[in-house]
Amino acid sequence: MSVRELVVLGTASQVPTRHRNHNGYLLRWDGEGILFDPGEGTQRQMLRAGVAAHDLNRICVTHFHGDHSLGLAGVIQRINLDRVPHEVTAHYPKSGQRFFDRLRHATAYRETVALTEAPVDEDGELAVTPAYTLDAHRLSHPVESYGYRVTEPDGRRMLPDRLAAHGIKGPDVGRLQREGVLNGVTLDDVSEIRRGQRFAFVMDTRLCDGVYALADGCDMLVIESTFLDEDTDLAVEHGHLTAGQAATVAREAGVRHLVLTHFSQRYTEPDDFERQARAAGFEGELTVAHDLLRVPVPKRR
Repeated sequence: MSVRELVVLGTASQVPTRHRNHNGYLLRWDGEGILFDPGEGTQRQMLRAGVAAHDLNRICVTHFHGDHSLGLAGVIQRINLDRVPHEVTAHYPKSGQRFFDRLRHATAYRETVALTEAPVDEDGELAVTPAYTLDAHRLSHPVESYGYRVTEPDGRRMLPDRLAAHGIKGPDVGRLQREGVLNGVTLDDVSEIRRGQRFAFVMDTRLCDGVYALADGCDMLVIESTFLDEDTDLAVEHGHLTAGQAATVAREAGVRHLVLTHFSQRYTEPDDFERQARAAGFEGELTVAHDLLRVPVPKRR
């Protein structure tokens, strides 16, 4: 059975706390796993969350600050130690190639797995699979940073009342789906577009066009909210978002499920982030993330 869910491995920003590990997020998308921003301690958090190296097909790094990338060395070595049988692809800002190289070869180990490097240097499409398209958009942070978006291809929803009206049933339904027309009846006559699911991952950034492009129409938006609204000046100065800003983006973009994360160590009350997000007018499903949380991607509309 296909599973689409977010596994939260860590939710801290620059400094981990007793209750928050550095960043780490696994998106399970049917039979594939996409690991976003493996910060320090990710390998151990994977163990605690029941995530194996064999679950990983892609690694997506938004930028090369330590809380988003220091776990790369351990994760890559674990992939090789466990002899993951399939190709694993790593995406990261091309400007940080020297950092990726250092982390990949931080210590001696035996390379047994084909790790494909696919750095990002502009907005656009990174990969197309039968299950999704992966895109990247540039964000606004003191170092080059990209957000990522996963989009399922649109499908078709068959409409039983229209099929019955045209006398189409049994094997003929499948034939119509394959061929597009049956006895003068077209697929458009008896079905409608079923929009594919959309997921976006937005980390360290100020408000910018890339944030809105990534969030647009998403079923699930995972987005940083490092600061509370009273510290907006700090957020702008350091290239981050507040809870209210993140929620405003989600509201304006039509997001269905908003997941707030990447919290500064100065805050200890998660309810403050939820309260400010609601005050910004976001009325959809809202999760203030905590470590080892599992969040299902909303069902298709």
